[in-house]
Amino acid sequence: MEQLSQRILNEVAKTVIGKDCIIRKVYMTILAGGHILLEDIPGVGKTTLALAFAGALDLRFRRLQFTPDVTPSDITGFSVPDAATGKLQYRPGAAACNLFLGDEINRASPKTQSALLEVMEEGQITVDGVTRRITPPFIVIATQNPEGSAGTQPLPESQLDRFMVRLSMGYPSPEDEEEILMRRQPGAARVPEAAPVVTRDELVRMRRETEEIYLSPEMSRYLVALANATRESPELRLGASPRATLALAAMSRAGAYLEGRDYVVPQDAVAVFLDVMTHRVKLDPKARISGRTAFDVLAEILRAVPQPALHR
Repeated sequence: MEQLSQRILNEVAKTVIGKDCIIRKVYMTILAGGHILLEDIPGVGKTTLALAFAGALDLRFRRLQFTPDVTPSDITGFSVPDAATGKLQYRPGAAACNLFLGDEINRASPKTQSALLEVMEEGQITVDGVTRRITPPFIVIATQNPEGSAGTQPLPESQLDRFMVRLSMGYPSPEDEEEILMRRQPGAARVPEAAPVVTRDELVRMRRETEEIYLSPEMSRYLVALANATRESPELRLGASPRATLALAAMSRAGAYLEGRDYVVPQDAVAVFLDVMTHRVKLDPKARISGRTAFDVLAEILRAVPQPALHR
């Protein structure tokens, strides 16, 4: 299974240049059954990343550009009367897929943003009192621009908590950017599209195998200690929720799975702690005034909480 995962990562890397770490973490989140928030400036390859994963994992892909005039029914779908019978017919929305890319989610109204909550949490959509299951897997990759604030509606804490990780792709290195340019030269070979490596059913099976990775009592106490430290920190007015602890456990299992282990070690949690927690905590005003960031506080917590010694 480790080799199969590496084939998936290699296939995505054919189209997403120089972002192996981000590719790995997005794949881990998919294995963990979570959703991804990509917070980055435009033009760094977020859509390309989503399309590559849709191709490599053979997922039905839908994209929606969030703007102030996007309505909840654009996401969930709606019912219209059938001209012949008069009965209501359901018209699926953009979320009726396996991988949903929500571009600039913070440009939609809070009502439209909240339309995603049910399908993200439960994998189902309710329209006119009728609930419809989305055929698994269902993955949301949402993007937002941290610099452009005009006309945006910040995601509330309740919705941020639904995203298992928040990631940033960042600028490419000069060498990688040069390769991107050369690929667009006249006469250059066409940029390859990611080809299917696994089927949707195989991905669902890999998710089940990830869930079965062993989490020892010592590791459970370590994850709880990390989460509890965020709640006790005087520099944070909002600490990590129990959902955040569950997300940290799920991502740690995914990390172990990619390493070919059937058990979680502290390094698995350390590798993803900041990605899982940074968007879930809120700084105390005094800490913000003093120039501190959530990243700074969480990094200190990660260093301060002692790691367990595991015996297997």
